Amino acid sequence: IMTAHSNTHPETDALRILSFESRRADDMAGLIERHGGVPWMAPSMREVPLEDNTEAIRFADRLIAGEIDVVVLLTGVGLRTLVEAVAQHHPADRLAAALGRVTTVARGPKPIAALRKLGVTPTVTVPEPNTWRDVLAALDEHAPVNGRTVAVQEYGQSNPELLDGLRKRGANVHPVPVYRWALPEDVGPLERAVDAIADGQVDVAMFTSATQAQHLWRVAESSGRLDALRDGFKRVVVASIGPVCSEALKALSVRPDIEPDRPRMGFLVAEVARQGREALTRKRAAAAAGVDTLSWKRIDAVWTEAEKTGGDASLDNCVFLRACRREPTDYTPIWLMRQAGRYMREYRELRAGMSFLELCRRPDLAAEVTLSAVDRLGVDAAIIFADILLILEPMDIGLEFTQGDGPRIRKPVRDAEAVRNLREIDVNEAGSSVFEALRITRRALSPSKALVGFAGAPFTLASYVIEGGGSRHYQHTKSLMYRDVGAWNALMEHLVRGLIGYLGAQVAAGAQALQLFDSWVGCLSPEDYRTFVLPHTRAVIDGLPKGVPVIHFGTGTGTFLEALREAGGDVIGLDWRVPLDEGWRRVGYDVGVQGNLEPAILFASPSEIRRRTHAILDQAAGRPGHIFNLGHGVLPQTPVEHVQALVDIVHEYEHGS
Repeated sequence: IMTAHSNTHPETDALRILSFESRRADDMAGLIERHGGVPWMAPSMREVPLEDNTEAIRFADRLIAGEIDVVVLLTGVGLRTLVEAVAQHHPADRLAAALGRVTTVARGPKPIAALRKLGVTPTVTVPEPNTWRDVLAALDEHAPVNGRTVAVQEYGQSNPELLDGLRKRGANVHPVPVYRWALPEDVGPLERAVDAIADGQVDVAMFTSATQAQHLWRVAESSGRLDALRDGFKRVVVASIGPVCSEALKALSVRPDIEPDRPRMGFLVAEVARQGREALTRKRAAAAAGVDTLSWKRIDAVWTEAEKTGGDASLDNCVFLRACRREPTDYTPIWLMRQAGRYMREYRELRAGMSFLELCRRPDLAAEVTLSAVDRLGVDAAIIFADILLILEPMDIGLEFTQGDGPRIRKPVRDAEAVRNLREIDVNEAGSSVFEALRITRRALSPSKALVGFAGAPFTLASYVIEGGGSRHYQHTKSLMYRDVGAWNALMEHLVRGLIGYLGAQVAAGAQALQLFDSWVGCLSPEDYRTFVLPHTRAVIDGLPKGVPVIHFGTGTGTFLEALREAGGDVIGLDWRVPLDEGWRRVGYDVGVQGNLEPAILFASPSEIRRRTHAILDQAAGRPGHIFNLGHGVLPQTPVEHVQALVDIVHEYEHGS
């Protein structure tokens, strides 16, 4: 199985990556090598043009006669093969002229290039070679097919989902097969690939098409080694280029471990380079513990006691916690507020078909979202997926999460009587699902990663309770604060009692650090913060379990950072409105700081992200106690690859570089 490529990386820690590419084997091997892996190549398929392709000739006849309205081209090689198949009946220029008169849909850059080589500009393009769903979506938007005749150039095998989707939209569908996939003439490399997977000689098996997996299974079955292959996959990371390939692997009872957002070879190899080592360690540990890793979920991962308690990456000694304690670290740890969110494909897939609150209330899914963000980004800490307002539900104030409008409180609290009538916060009622999600996450999270619990600070929670939702001026909140100090303090004390119990229970469930979010406190003057907020926030922090680091974060706090520090916290979170070096000087070097890149910078170019990130790291000056983060949460449309780049930039930074 090993080709000449496999001897170019003598490092023992390099991942051994098995690829089944055929035509692009050299390209794939080069990509793997550039990302530090050892490529093992096992060509798995060859394209065989159909002999006497009457369907292709019939298609060309109908196209030239004006009986076809739309032509969907799925591959570049397929179009070229189609032109060759009908050449004796219809010359290429005549076929090109006919294609130029109809709506042409090109899926991905290769059919686009093949069309342009014929002198035809595609009518509709699907820029990335994604799934059949993307083809249908492009047609729905740009060229509805109801009542039209649609020809589909197929590749290797038919795609029944695409054909059925077209028929459901009212199209008259004409499939055009042009070639079929066959096993390579020499199946020796595939046979050796089966042995390598079964015997644990490779670390990652990388699939770029469904047919590759199907052919591997055929060879294993014909040699009587199918059971051995399946057993081997329990300890080998499975990487899939995209949804169609993943669905085929699942049909063969193998769950992919890695799948990039964009189904292209470069993105696939990059994801394997980022996640592969951790995924391999996790999968082999789980398999050794008896977990069926062929059909597992991320939350099923387990770790040995030795991995939990030994070495520098043990549970109590990970880089994030050392930074919280202001101990020296080999690199600056990083995690991100709202690191599990809408910008991530994994989150969108889990969120499909359910409300935000339902996702929060499903501990298994909340843990899965939490873990998937850590895996994709490579950050040093997980923050449990939940919402700061969940603690308010037992107060009987009508909390609801509405589509598009965010959280709403139907019975806002705006006077002393309403405060007196509030139900005491039942910690278990408020947080039982959060506590279970923490337990699940801590069990499945790598010992080298910390788990962060969180809650809203008293002022921010009180503002929601009083305003009934978001606010620009906090008129009702400040009105109660100024005109009835007794009612204000009673409400804040009510929240303090609940928060101490709620956060303490998070620690008991597995949280190793806590973050207190005071997202709205920046609306106050320094005097009002000291008078109305500081004593209550300090009461919460003083009431939390000793020895558990507390990160105290607020936005818009540049005018009263000293008071924020006085309220407490082992680490003070800084937003992007204050330079990190100035902020750290003001809060004092006897605490750590967290922050503080402007979230919108992640929409800039990678070079600009690097420049801005290095500027913040330079301001930290290598002083122990800096945890890199954004100045607030990741924005929903942020490119995930930019977030990954940020993590890499922070981890690779050397002070003074």
